[in-house]
Amino acid sequence: MSETNGSLPRNDFNPALREDVELLPTIGLIECCSVARGIEVADGVLWRASVEMLFASPVHPGKYVLLFTGSVEDVRQGLDRGVELAQGDLVDRLYLPQVHPQVLVGLRRRGGHIQGRLDAIGVIETNTVASALVAADLSLKTATVDLLDLRIANGLGGKSFFTITGGVGDVRSSVAAAVRLTTASGTLARDVVIAQPHPELARHL
Repeated sequence: MSETNGSLPRNDFNPALREDVELLPTIGLIECCSVARGIEVADGVLWRASVEMLFASPVHPGKYVLLFTGSVEDVRQGLDRGVELAQGDLVDRLYLPQVHPQVLVGLRRRGGHIQGRLDAIGVIETNTVASALVAADLSLKTATVDLLDLRIANGLGGKSFFTITGGVGDVRSSVAAAVRLTTASGTLARDVVIAQPHPELARHL
């Protein structure tokens, strides 16, 4: 079964987040290039710290990503242990002590049909899952914008991207902040800002 955005199918799901755990403001993520190593890392994180695993799953193309939540200290300890175990199989990681709520909504991909015209849209495409989440969080905290979509890894050859909307100035500011962050980490694949996008484009976002 697929979700729809307007009349277009959405069958490109992100890994499913658990619904039976309390999602605290602090999250950690570890991204490995090996599925076997990723499973070992997930086990090590759970043994080291009192965290809740939101998902731990293989993603395209043969990577393994685990996302967990807990107290500031528990997430930090779990992340440190996971990075230690990942060794040379570590692709990327993140630690966000106050993640923006829209990032978590975006991970579940529960956005509905876009109504009306959009003043502007911005798209940030990254080479890792972790960098997309960090950049999306920063974008949402930089200016008054809303997250339209957040895609991680599956069906993207391991890349990730997110799309934001708002006033032209706000979108430009948010994208610029994300570009600075991902350029510094070497994870930026591409960025665009489109002012006054064609009304038909909304059906495809």
